[in-house]
Amino acid sequence: MKYTILYMATLVLLLSCETHSTNKQGRTDIVVKNNTAPLQKEPANPYAPIDISPLDMSYYPVNFPVLKMSKEESGLPVVRVIYGRPHRQGRKIFGHLLKYGEPWRLGANEATEIEFFQNVTIQNRRINKGRYILYCIPQPDKWTIVFNSNLYTWGLKIDSTKDLFRFDIPVQHAPASIEYFTMVFEPAATGADLLMTWDDIIARLPISFK
Repeated sequence: MKYTILYMATLVLLLSCETHSTNKQGRTDIVVKNNTAPLQKEPANPYAPIDISPLDMSYYPVNFPVLKMSKEESGLPVVRVIYGRPHRQGRKIFGHLLKYGEPWRLGANEATEIEFFQNVTIQNRRINKGRYILYCIPQPDKWTIVFNSNLYTWGLKIDSTKDLFRFDIPVQHAPASIEYFTMVFEPAATGADLLMTWDDIIARLPISFK
């Protein structure tokens, strides 16, 4: 018990001497002064800020890199999507943060990209293998999913003159609110569905390749 009391007294003394300073990167450091030399708490990452909407990647077959490493799969996957994952943070998303009828980058930060490693079919239209930008125009009862050729761009700078395909898909309400925007592939009878969900909305883009 006496050691616990001593530890708490030391902690209170250190916190009472705490000061803050701003470094050259604009981050706030905590400096604790004692009888010897100041102790500085370094920022978590001094080279780049930590993104609150991290980059994520989904494959079909699901978990393809792991399956390839274990030799359950070989060659190339069918499709891969790369996107930033924003989170809800208590906000109402569709119809509020994201306005109906206005383009949305299907994620955060850089434009969302989908890459097909073989030719596929979506709503009876042939999509050649290759890489495309994906974005969405949400409506209360449907989403318009747009394939665009303007690669390696920021998601808020959509150039609609480079649109290639548009597909209308229905939306449904999720049984529970989803905190993080999520894109995953689910097996389907003729291929796979690209499932997209956030807040209380779920949408699926069927992709045929079998």
